Amino acid sequence: MPRVQALTVVQTRDVTSRYRGFLASVLSEVAPGTYVAANMNAGVRERVWSVLSVWWDDVPGGSVLMVYADRREPSGLAVRSLGLPAIELVDVEGLHLARFTSSTSEPTA
Repeated sequence: MPRVQALTVVQTRDVTSRYRGFLASVLSEVAPGTYVAANMNAGVRERVWSVLSVWWDDVPGGSVLMVYADRREPSGLAVRSLGLPAIELVDVEGLHLARFTSSTSEPTA
């Protein structure tokens, strides 16, 4: 059995069919809105993310999350997101945590 080297996962929520059709053409849709590729190289992954980002800038809505192996990131995972909630993996004193951010700021009292 071949060894999986560069697993890429993309999860979508409430996006237009344009995103779903494009993603299904380059990744396998294993569940509704969940796409995987066992050996997607960095160049293809960057091109896919570029297309998704440009579309998002034109017509934002829903959310897209991409996760893939990257030894330079906390926990060895890179996370990219469009829409909310925005997520980032951070290293806090050796503990790897997911930090969710919002595009709106709450007023302080």
